[in-house]
Amino acid sequence: MNTNDLAELIAASDEKISKAQAKTLVDGVFKAITEAAARGEEISIPGFGKFKVQDKPARTGRNPSTGAAIEIAATKKVVFQPAKALKDAVIG
Repeated sequence: MNTNDLAELIAASDEKISKAQAKTLVDGVFKAITEAAARGEEISIPGFGKFKVQDKPARTGRNPSTGAAIEIAATKKVVFQPAKALKDAVIG
């Protein structure tokens, strides 16, 4: 499923919303989530889950080809923790 599919589902579920309006809404939600994550904020959507930014410290790794030690820079990553309702829906 992609953003166009989501927009079509939203438009189909409410006759007052056009597909173009639904696409704008979907894009707006993802933009807001992206901007909040870029600021390091936690995004919590009840019944769906949480998006969090985690710091990954610098570490020493190995080059798989040569076995030489390499330094891996510190970075940040976005993680998603699903809510119980989403887990239950997926499990069935």
